[in-house]
Amino acid sequence: MRGMISAVALTLVFTIPLFGPIVSAEWETDTWISNVIGPERLENGDEFGCHGYEGVDTLEENWVIQACKDYLIGITNSSRWGKEPLSFGIKSNSLDPKTVNQLIESGFLIVGDSLDTQVDGLVSFSRNGGSLEKNVADIGILESADEDSLISVYWRARVGDLRVRDDPDVISWLESQQVWFTTWGEWHLHSIASRDTSVQSEGSSLISSSFHSYQDRTLWKVPGTTRLLFDNTVISVRNSDGQELNMMSPDSRKLEIGWRPIEGGMLLTQAPGTNITIELDGEAMEYTSTPIATFNGLHHAVTIVGHQTTNLFRWTQDFSDSELVFTWLIERPVGEPISWIMPVLAISILVAAPASIYYLVNKDNETYSNDF
Repeated sequence: MRGMISAVALTLVFTIPLFGPIVSAEWETDTWISNVIGPERLENGDEFGCHGYEGVDTLEENWVIQACKDYLIGITNSSRWGKEPLSFGIKSNSLDPKTVNQLIESGFLIVGDSLDTQVDGLVSFSRNGGSLEKNVADIGILESADEDSLISVYWRARVGDLRVRDDPDVISWLESQQVWFTTWGEWHLHSIASRDTSVQSEGSSLISSSFHSYQDRTLWKVPGTTRLLFDNTVISVRNSDGQELNMMSPDSRKLEIGWRPIEGGMLLTQAPGTNITIELDGEAMEYTSTPIATFNGLHHAVTIVGHQTTNLFRWTQDFSDSELVFTWLIERPVGEPISWIMPVLAISILVAAPASIYYLVNKDNETYSNDF
């Protein structure tokens, strides 16, 4: 009798969990973003934006917009210029008002890159540079870029379990071009900072003051570029602390703070909220200042947009030594599904354990009876 009670009790121990609440699947964290590769990509000038959660339709489940932002903030800065992500990838060609409001409320400024029209309250970038995929990439599209335009090139390293092959010829060609390598967020805020810069003359000095239209919000401190034209010779260029500003190379293709002489004047790139003093060899009788859309006087800008980036190692493994700059749209990966082996094993134990106990109890009883 005692054996039967033990068998029933053990059966209940194995059975009760099967009738309990089902635990929802956990989402994984891509540790490559915060370790090794992520910091290297930030140093390269890359941007981390959002693409939602893997397998979840952003338009149907708006909660992933803020959730993706929180996930990204928890593991990395979004740019070398600031922490919070500004760019969000949308696969649809249109947005409903509810999704637009959620994007704005979550602090996103930029969407891309399949929308047919611009969206009020957001900046939309289109996929206008083709793809890096082998046999899909088109150098002709990239060669015909308009001056002072941003070209967005599509890249996705994996589709399910299949690896997408890149086009090494197109990559090599891009790396050799005298264009500005930038990102969605950097391009957008650079243009704002450029427009928000004003220049005044004080004797033999020109004072360049940069403000920021988004001072009431926590945004990146992206510098802007101004073209200054005058007849004088530059003696020195100093910041408000009296330090000499870095002189840039004409070959510089990644955004940096500094200046360089050009025919009839200079190009100046300065951070928002700063004042730069340009000492001349005499009073500037006439001068002009013009905001510049493209850094360092380069013809146009290019960014590679990494879509649905669930594993930064796989998405970047072909570009570890590349000069190209990427806008990574991060998609939080879904956790690995539970193997069918565990449920089968649990059921096998559930059936086998009570039967084994019952068999052993009966055998003990038979032995006990034979002894007497």
